Amino acid sequence: MALKLRDIQSPIASEMEEFEKKFRASMKTKVLLLDKIMSYIVKRKGKQMRPMFVFLTAGTCGNIDEATYRGASLIELLHTATLVHDDVVDDANYRRGFFSVNALWKNKIAVLVGDYLLSRGLLLSIDNGDYQLLKIVSQAVKLMSEGELLQMEKARKLDITEDVYYEIIRQKTASLIASCCAVGAASVQENSEVVEKMHAFGEKVGMAFQIKDDLFDYGEDEVGKPLGIDIREKKMTLPLIHALQKSSWMERKRVINLVRNHNDNSKKINQIIDFVKNSGGLEYAQTVMMRYYDEAVAILDDFADTPYKTSLKNLVQFTIERNK
Repeated sequence: MALKLRDIQSPIASEMEEFEKKFRASMKTKVLLLDKIMSYIVKRKGKQMRPMFVFLTAGTCGNIDEATYRGASLIELLHTATLVHDDVVDDANYRRGFFSVNALWKNKIAVLVGDYLLSRGLLLSIDNGDYQLLKIVSQAVKLMSEGELLQMEKARKLDITEDVYYEIIRQKTASLIASCCAVGAASVQENSEVVEKMHAFGEKVGMAFQIKDDLFDYGEDEVGKPLGIDIREKKMTLPLIHALQKSSWMERKRVINLVRNHNDNSKKINQIIDFVKNSGGLEYAQTVMMRYYDEAVAILDDFADTPYKTSLKNLVQFTIERNK
């Protein structure tokens, strides 16, 4: 039976409800235009997996307290700031099926909104002396920026190796989930070993999560996401990297030429997808994803069995079984 987020959330249902109120309050401002945009941002929230990781990790490591709520808010504020800025950089008009901030209010306002969210997060931590939490999340934001730039650099040259790919997704995606889990632990624990353990756990979950995302590009998504989006953007992901590694020099040259010069041609994109499927790229990526999943779950074995830990395990399972 498929896991449902509502069931996974049950041990922290009241905390998530309370978090929603606190987070809305942290977005309040006297500037009318800004308040209107903040309300719009809050309304288009997604699955809320980030705060779930924070609260379930905190519950697994200790007793959820006010610092946990602030840590979850900090992550949401800083991450939302990066998304608003990303949409400006990508000139994207949509985010999760909603219009992006820049599509509705133009780039200048979107950049300022991102800056505002960033400063709200910084002040929330500084005003409450949550320096450890701020350090964890700031390191993640730094890594996310570096990972994005590394990927852009490699998209120009198309010379990405498997090791570089892992480094990109560790920085771009895994660092954020790692920070959620480290913040959850640090909000209830002073033991640095426990915090580091949960950071490692979150990083492995993040790696598995991103590889699952990369598989959707090859037709693994049941909800009709267009195929080949990564290929169109010249993003070299694990299934393609592995397929290229296994191919002959001539075949590799042919496929890289298709990615570089024909990435806007649907027929050519389907040729690349077929090449990856026939070369075992999907199976390989699936195997690597499961390895990260197993390593993440093994870390949880060091913690006492509680409903929080059970839900945390189920949340990890959900990330690799989801169909969108």
